[in-house]
Amino acid sequence: METITAVHRNHFGEIINFVTSEGRIISYRKALMDVEQGLIQGLQTSQDANGTMSIQPELEQSFDHYPNLF
Repeated sequence: METITAVHRNHFGEIINFVTSEGRIISYRKALMDVEQGLIQGLQTSQDANGTMSIQPELEQSFDHYPNLF
């Protein structure tokens, strides 16, 4: 099972892509689908009051400790 090893952020600091342990670079939307299907380990999805889905690490509050790769 894959894990997330790094993130790509835009100039606003928002995560736009993830890098997986298999070397894949996937979009935020693809990562949401993969997490929901159980293909990526260590992440969970949540839905805010507006219905917007997001991804969080299971054991931590943010992705700040992940390397930011361009």
